[in-house]
Amino acid sequence: MEKVSNIVPYYIKQLKDIAQEREIISWAYISIDFLLGYNRSECIINSDKEITIDVSDRINQIIGDLKANIPIQYIIGEAEFFGLKFKVNEHTLIPRLETEELVQWILEHEFTSLLDIGTGSGCISIAVKKNKNVEILAIDVSGPALLMAKENARINEVDINFLVQDILTTDSLMRVDVIISNPPYVLEKEKDLMLNNVLDNEPHSALFVSNENPLLFYKKIAELAYLSLSKNGLLFFEINENFGVEIVELLKCIGFVDIELKKDINEKDRMLKAIKN
Repeated sequence: MEKVSNIVPYYIKQLKDIAQEREIISWAYISIDFLLGYNRSECIINSDKEITIDVSDRINQIIGDLKANIPIQYIIGEAEFFGLKFKVNEHTLIPRLETEELVQWILEHEFTSLLDIGTGSGCISIAVKKNKNVEILAIDVSGPALLMAKENARINEVDINFLVQDILTTDSLMRVDVIISNPPYVLEKEKDLMLNNVLDNEPHSALFVSNENPLLFYKKIAELAYLSLSKNGLLFFEINENFGVEIVELLKCIGFVDIELKKDINEKDRMLKAIKN
């Protein structure tokens, strides 16, 4: 593995037994970008450049961690979302492609203020703020997660107000035009269906909700949102695909109108928008 051109084949050889080649190649290029600062086209230009012993050692460490089921984003400490770089750690979820679709949907609307409930790494708030000049408050029950979110806001040069707050013990919210939340929505009984690299590394408090009360966060947030949203204000959720119909009915009962379920790239009901009349 003396040259840049040898890195991708080396990853494939070392990791072929634990993942599909497409994913391994993605891991290799993420590693190259992190260690050498080369994107895919720059890898071609610099294919004959020799790599140092330090870089070679770091590559082997990364491969060892990947074999131990640690996600590449946690290994290198960063993830890409909406074309931006975000720091992540064990206190924050890794941003997902489906959530990028939700951000894109939000950006299609006009508004001046937004509240992000359960912000985690801050990826939604920061991506919105980077593309729209609006006032944003982002809250999360986890202090360590918010420290990471603040760092991500600094890195991406946006100004967002972050606040430690438990939505389940909150009685009222500030008046805003848009409320967005990607709350815990995976049932405890669905753990067996999840990959080990998610179960073993990502924060369970941000992922799971009890089997007995799967709509806990949606009900609480929707009730508070109906009282705090401005007229014609918008409520956006990322949801568990198995509870789309139930969440729509819940929102209707609370008083929301023009409720729209939207499918993600995998044709799953994953996003929802509702309007306060």
